[in-house]
Amino acid sequence: MRLTILAVGKVKERGIREAIDDYIARVARHFPLDEIELRDAPPVELAATLEKKLPAATLVVALDAGGQTMTSEGFARWLDGRMSRGKGNVAFLIGGADGLPEAIRARADETLSLSAMTLPHRLARLFLVEQLYRAVTILRNEPYAR
Repeated sequence: MRLTILAVGKVKERGIREAIDDYIARVARHFPLDEIELRDAPPVELAATLEKKLPAATLVVALDAGGQTMTSEGFARWLDGRMSRGKGNVAFLIGGADGLPEAIRARADETLSLSAMTLPHRLARLFLVEQLYRAVTILRNEPYAR
């Protein structure tokens, strides 16, 4: 079982980068979590790069404002269900300023929304890793989630 975050753009703000790294380390105590940063490119080139970087046998989840929304508890149950199927590998895709290329959104197995509001890619990444950690604590009934 492995989680992967494929994100367009680099997080340059030190405080945000430190918070992302902290949550990645927390999640990684329970599940392997890889973060792969990609440079932005025209849609066709970006789609090809994302496709190339996707791990084999992985459930592909596009993060998009138009995707399915859920509570933190719902996300924890969703993640538990996805990770218990097959090889249990899940890849989350975060687009850049223009979102994800249409070809990638269409290719994704599922589409989730982190918020009805549009988030900058670096904050979307922070929000995602915090919710991944929160999901772990919910599933393990640990105090952080309360």
